[in-house]
Amino acid sequence: MIIDEDDYLAHYGILRKSGRYPWGSGGTQSERNQTFLDTVESLRRQGMSEVDIAKGFKITTTQLRAAKSIANNEEKQSRIGQAQRLKDKGYSNVAIGARMGIPESSVRALLAPGQKDRADVLINTSNVLKDQIAEKKYLDVGIGTERHMNVSQTKLATAVARLQEEGYTVHYVKVQQLGTGQQTTIKVLAAPGTTYGEVYRNRGDIKTITERSDDGGRTYFGIQPPISVNSKRIQVRYANEGGADADGVIYVRPGVKDLSLGGSRYAQVRVAVDGTHYLKGMAVYKDDLPDGVDLIVNVNKTNTGNKKDAFKELKDDPDNPFGAIVSQLPKLDRKGNPIPNTVRSAMNMVNEQGDWEKWSSTLSSQMLSKQSPSLAKAQLDVMFERKKKEFDEIMALTNPTVRQRLLSSFSEDADSAAVHLKAAGLPRTSNHVIIPFNSMKDNEVYAPNFKNGETVVLIRHPHGGIFEIPQLRVNNRHPEARKVLGTDTKDAIGINSRVAQRLSGADFDGDTVLVIPNNSGKIKSAPALDSLKGFDPKASFPGYDGMPRMTPKQKAFEMGDVSNLITDMTIRGANMSEIARAVRHSMVVIDAEKHELNWKESARVNGIAQLKAKYQGSSRAGASTLVSRATSPIRVPERKQGFRIDPDTGKKIHTPTGATFVDDKGKVHIRTTKSKKLAETDDASTLSSGTLIEKIYSDHSNRLKALANQARREVVNTKGITYSTAAKATYRNEVESLNAKLNLALRNAPLERNAQVLANAIVAQKMRTNPNMEETEIKKIKSQALTEARNRTGAKKQRIELTDREWEAIQAGAIFNNKLSQILNNANLDQIKELATPRAKVLMTATKQRRATAMLASGYTQAEVAEALGVSLTTLKTSLTS
Repeated sequence: MIIDEDDYLAHYGILRKSGRYPWGSGGTQSERNQTFLDTVESLRRQGMSEVDIAKGFKITTTQLRAAKSIANNEEKQSRIGQAQRLKDKGYSNVAIGARMGIPESSVRALLAPGQKDRADVLINTSNVLKDQIAEKKYLDVGIGTERHMNVSQTKLATAVARLQEEGYTVHYVKVQQLGTGQQTTIKVLAAPGTTYGEVYRNRGDIKTITERSDDGGRTYFGIQPPISVNSKRIQVRYANEGGADADGVIYVRPGVKDLSLGGSRYAQVRVAVDGTHYLKGMAVYKDDLPDGVDLIVNVNKTNTGNKKDAFKELKDDPDNPFGAIVSQLPKLDRKGNPIPNTVRSAMNMVNEQGDWEKWSSTLSSQMLSKQSPSLAKAQLDVMFERKKKEFDEIMALTNPTVRQRLLSSFSEDADSAAVHLKAAGLPRTSNHVIIPFNSMKDNEVYAPNFKNGETVVLIRHPHGGIFEIPQLRVNNRHPEARKVLGTDTKDAIGINSRVAQRLSGADFDGDTVLVIPNNSGKIKSAPALDSLKGFDPKASFPGYDGMPRMTPKQKAFEMGDVSNLITDMTIRGANMSEIARAVRHSMVVIDAEKHELNWKESARVNGIAQLKAKYQGSSRAGASTLVSRATSPIRVPERKQGFRIDPDTGKKIHTPTGATFVDDKGKVHIRTTKSKKLAETDDASTLSSGTLIEKIYSDHSNRLKALANQARREVVNTKGITYSTAAKATYRNEVESLNAKLNLALRNAPLERNAQVLANAIVAQKMRTNPNMEETEIKKIKSQALTEARNRTGAKKQRIELTDREWEAIQAGAIFNNKLSQILNNANLDQIKELATPRAKVLMTATKQRRATAMLASGYTQAEVAEALGVSLTTLKTSLTS
């Protein structure tokens, strides 16, 4: 709950307020406490509820409970002190009782060992908070803090209220969650006189009780100082020497310790050079490097006489010199265990072998809308049936609390799918990174995850049309590719540079493609357009002296604009000559910032204004079809965090904040936030221009929206599980284990809030120094900042993993409903789904596994082994890694 600054109870405090007059003026604190407690008790006996009593005092029920706790604690301490003083004077317990007007048994209780220590918990906790505020100024005292202090949540809340009695202030400050874009509200305790505005302006300085000292100069983004390679060990292969045909590839001499790729054959890397520059590309091992050369860098550049002109300069940012999130190989001790904060290789890996196969294999609307309507409908139907099956499985669950939690998660996923319009991939579709082997033919691909001799197509995003989709025959006998990549490669394929050029001008520094089996010819392909062959954007549209240079922000806008134009043109039946004009312009735009190209002249020469007028409505128009408009940004009035659910329709009901701002001219505006067009309409057809493919996509979006609403209706109408004391007794050990796991997970809450505060401060600093960053760069920096901030604060999301026995306890009702909801909010939902809807994993027998291992060792590809054993490639991979 957010409380206005004017509502704070400060200085006078709860225990000194009663309408306009203070409690018991002139009396002792004990007398004032007793007066307050007597008043509350008298009102309770008269039939007033706690809520009504709190309203009478113009305070919240939380503040009332805290006030009662403070008064009781201080009264108890006073009585303990009085009893102890009388005991020290030689009074008997009976005499003390007579003197104090209490039974002898109560005297014994007051004098019991440890009683004073227990009464001192509140004071001790308050003193800890005071010390922390003196050190850190702004203190996060929100949920989870009590777990680090090892006190109850009530004790912490009472200690905070006690400090408020002394004039300390409490403020509720919002910070953005960098991972989700949502707002997190932080409860901040500060010194007397601290205003909300001061805390808000300094929200980057909010600390937690568990805040550690500074890291002694450790970098923001957490990487260790990279090992720098001497440039004398590097050979540059320029364009005229064959470098253009492998642009982006870094060949690595095998067996060189400081150039190890770990267990990978290939990886996308960054390599520091001479402490001033770095290499960027795909590293692969190669045997025949010249003597004295450990790295060969392939570039699409001419020789200037200075090899460093072919490298990139390290960024002027000690926190992140490569401008990318990287992983490093640590040194190992004698037992092979990694040594923290060490580095053994100059290879700083962005992605490594096995990373690309984890990427999604769904088909984007940008790709599928350029194919036949029948194929699009078929794959969208598959996607919907998967979602519908998931919904039905959740609805079949017998545990209502689990069902409610999974339905809530499901509805959000369905909403997202309704906006992004992705379709199911065709069977065996998977992501692969491309590696050059220029001895391969133009119609060949080395792809060990596919059958030798079969036909596949390669899809790269974005692409201009089906003329940028090469159709190739799998050749898994190619000797060079087999030697470099092996036969068990997980996610790399080999093609020549001419095929890469057809893939929207792909290079080999980590570009990826979807590989799709196409033996049936479902995916349409077409020959490369003659008008695009040999087109060189740099030669065709060079910049001129004094020309305004394209900014990163402009590039992002222009690239999105021309991509939408190409999609709209294709959907609305443009001919290939027109599409080629838009594609040529897109090739100029994508290089305009980097190479200072005259992109405005390209737009004029290629007639982009005329194409926009013909296919988007006017020369200044934007996206005009459902496919291109779906995720287009739209501004809506700023909303309060969260939403209500209409119990009849299941639709989300957002509440506007009503916040406003005044512009430079003094005009008042409603504050807005960014959303997506398809997310803000109940009927996707309102964004359609009326084509058949758009009708297919709008129908698909609408049925997903309906499914999301249905799930939310079920959330509202589902009641929690019935608690069972018998089940708690039966599963006592499991209940204790679940409580311990939940405690560990919740301990992360204040650390995570602190990480969000620190990460926001880092991002703000970076954006101030570079206000023209592209959106993709901002997202990257946010991710990097949050990763490092979590490292520095010790924040780590401790997802609860359940045992089968713990799941039994939950199903039996051994956990209170509220506790179960907390467990589910901090659990691995994928595991919860598996436990709630168990399916038998299809694995190979031990005999088949041994045979598979032997065949792979003999040089068979994974696709060949899977076919020989009569199992799917997925089953083979799962069995060999399980």
